[in-house]
Amino acid sequence: MWTVPELKRIHLGSVVDEARKGLEDLLYLAMDRRIRLAVTGLNQSGKTVFITAMIHQLLQGGRLGGLPFFQVVAEGRFQGAKTVIQPNMDIPAFRYDQFIQTLTATPPAWPKATDGLSEIRLAIRFRPSGFLQSRIRSSTTIYLDIIDYPGEWLLDLPLLGQSFAQWSDEVFTLCTREPRDTLAQPWLEYLKNLDPHQNAEEGVLRQASRLFTDFLLACKAEPVGLSYLQPGRFLIPGDLKDAPILTFCPIRHTTQSTQPGSLGQVMADRFESYKDRVVRRFYDQHFSHFDRQIVLVDLLKGLNRGPEHFADMDRSLKSILKNFDYGRSSTLSRLFQPRIDRLLFVATKADHVAANQHGNLERLLKRILMDPVNDATFHGVTVDTMAISSVVSTETVVKEHQGRRLSFVKGRPKGRTEEVLLFGGEIPEKIPKPEAWQSERFNFLEFEPKIPRDDADDRLGHLRLDLALDFLLGDKLT
Repeated sequence: MWTVPELKRIHLGSVVDEARKGLEDLLYLAMDRRIRLAVTGLNQSGKTVFITAMIHQLLQGGRLGGLPFFQVVAEGRFQGAKTVIQPNMDIPAFRYDQFIQTLTATPPAWPKATDGLSEIRLAIRFRPSGFLQSRIRSSTTIYLDIIDYPGEWLLDLPLLGQSFAQWSDEVFTLCTREPRDTLAQPWLEYLKNLDPHQNAEEGVLRQASRLFTDFLLACKAEPVGLSYLQPGRFLIPGDLKDAPILTFCPIRHTTQSTQPGSLGQVMADRFESYKDRVVRRFYDQHFSHFDRQIVLVDLLKGLNRGPEHFADMDRSLKSILKNFDYGRSSTLSRLFQPRIDRLLFVATKADHVAANQHGNLERLLKRILMDPVNDATFHGVTVDTMAISSVVSTETVVKEHQGRRLSFVKGRPKGRTEEVLLFGGEIPEKIPKPEAWQSERFNFLEFEPKIPRDDADDRLGHLRLDLALDFLLGDKLT
């Protein structure tokens, strides 16, 4: 049994340790030696694979020429990286050890997607490039905190600027078009029998919110795969599952005010509580403290699914861009008002199309984001778009076909064991016109990880991941 003095010493020791950790983090922040890199993405964009591959490449340190366009590696100044104890004990760890084991198994497989907030810290050691800095110290360590969070949570931030009535109107308007119209029918039919002015009953609230949640999950699930879905915690509830704060849904409102205790008023109150206790808390505790942000998007899947799905993805990306606090970081702003000063949008799975289509893939993403990116650039943030592959699973093969030289991709389609040659179509440089969707011209498949040759090294192949690393970290490693 612990004595009271011993318990006091233990408690005091833990308080001192926490204070020391807080002061160290503040010092690293002030000295520009800590970067909080946030990674998110739209539905099934390859977020877990991207983070795993990025950590893998940093731990490998550009071995065997793996990061030729990461400047600190190209200049021979990179001295190594390792995972260290993460700063926040109340945030789940990003399980890199498990994910890399899955990716490098025999046969390799894609790791299971993450569905919540997680974090991992890396220490990166390098030689400074400046004449004065290199004379003062032979090496410097910078700490990289990678924060993985669901894109659904990011899409909740616009709710902070909406009333319950405005949000309800938006949802009902979206439900007038397919595929939402058909999927929403069970929920909408139930709402027909409800009056916003009737007394609220917990059973009615639970049933209405359950049907609305089922509708959102059907919108997210394959083969539909929509991304503009709110509230995000209805899809990924975590520890809020079955909590009253998730027991509401849009409801038709009237010009007549609803009374306290009425169905409409309770729905509105719970919507406001969700904004305050879930959305605003995420913003205050996490989002407002990010330094750099990368947003991943699977454009190929959007093209495959047709104009309504592509428009929904476009709506999601533009909604995301409205919520970033942009601006250049100075020492004072890093301490008291952190801002995202670098933002990268990435079209993932570039290796699922032939190499000659990668430029079009990047240009299409750039075209979608043109106006909001111009606004972000005006406010001082550095923005870029790229088409990358975190882990290469195919190769490009050029062959004659009906008198034309075509570029195919060769790989194992998802769920199959044998490799095939596939020509999935050409990527448009800009958003296709309505008539262009009628011919079903897009047929881009997903592929399993490539099985390495017996004589291959253990480094995972990638496309332009080194360029992404240089954009996100390069200016801090000089």
